[in-house]
Amino acid sequence: MRIGLFGGTFDPVHIGHLAVAVAARHALTLDRMLLVVANVPWQKAGTRPITPAEDRFAVVAAAVADIEGVEASRIELDRGGPSYTVDTLEALAGHELYLVLGADAAANMHTWVRADEVPALADVVVVPRPGVAAPAGVRTLAVPHLDVSSSDLRARVGDGRPLDVLVPPAALRVIRERGLYAG
Repeated sequence: MRIGLFGGTFDPVHIGHLAVAVAARHALTLDRMLLVVANVPWQKAGTRPITPAEDRFAVVAAAVADIEGVEASRIELDRGGPSYTVDTLEALAGHELYLVLGADAAANMHTWVRADEVPALADVVVVPRPGVAAPAGVRTLAVPHLDVSSSDLRARVGDGRPLDVLVPPAALRVIRERGLYAG
């Protein structure tokens, strides 16, 4: 089975994430595209408040519910503890794996736990971002750039500005029902 993994904090997930997932599934002819929700995003821990993993997963699951071949994955939540990509790839060994990363994440890949093992476990596919060069020698995937970020969305909610259109309606309902990002 050809499986794509697009991991992140997804705090919250937005249309830019979904555009990447859908484009990667198509371009890489994937059977499944997993949005892997980080349990404990160890590189962000302590830098800002992180929404509880179960809430982030619920928002992602709602966002992808009607997108064929794209799924929310709780593999890192179920494993518990800090989320290391290499552990997730090892857990899915036996499949043809594609790790989809934004150019910003790819540029910092050298800081990951056991980063040197990742290329042996999955093909790394990088989505270029304005102002961030993809590392040399990796496959790139062109996706229309949508100027939206999770940090901006959190600020919007805090300021009382709408998230409509930037977050899928089902995900927005979960955010509202759970009172997420309201400060």
